[in-house]
Amino acid sequence: MEVRSEDANYFGIGIMQFKRGYNIGTLWRSAHILGASYIFTIGKSYKKQASDVLKSWREIPLFHYEEFEDFYKHIPYNSRLVGVELDDRAEMLSEYQHTPRAVYLLGAEDNGLPSEVLDKCHEIVQLPGTNSLNVAVAGSIVMYDRVSKLPTRMPQFKK
Repeated sequence: MEVRSEDANYFGIGIMQFKRGYNIGTLWRSAHILGASYIFTIGKSYKKQASDVLKSWREIPLFHYEEFEDFYKHIPYNSRLVGVELDDRAEMLSEYQHTPRAVYLLGAEDNGLPSEVLDKCHEIVQLPGTNSLNVAVAGSIVMYDRVSKLPTRMPQFKK
């Protein structure tokens, strides 16, 4: 599918206060494969992990923010912050219509996103289930759902 300039969209995805670095490596790899423009971390910086076997750091950037407020001030213009969380306010991902310019934010598996962060999200989505998934898995599902519903520029891989 060809993406016309008037249909162009982008997205970034990241994790706030991640527990294990390999989740960032796995999320980075999925983000690269599924057409993300960038990834980010909030609160903890990332150290290179073996889980990023594609060396995605060469393909899409990773941004780090010490605190949520700094991240929030730097959300790209005209983008929507979409929290991914089990929450009463959340819309089921299967019903969600992705915004063309989105920033998806996931929380740590055990604590999720704090309520003050969820209050600043433009939208909140959740995956099915009553317990949280591994954060890299949840992020990969959200990105797959996005590319299945919106035209997305996918990276061209060399064979």
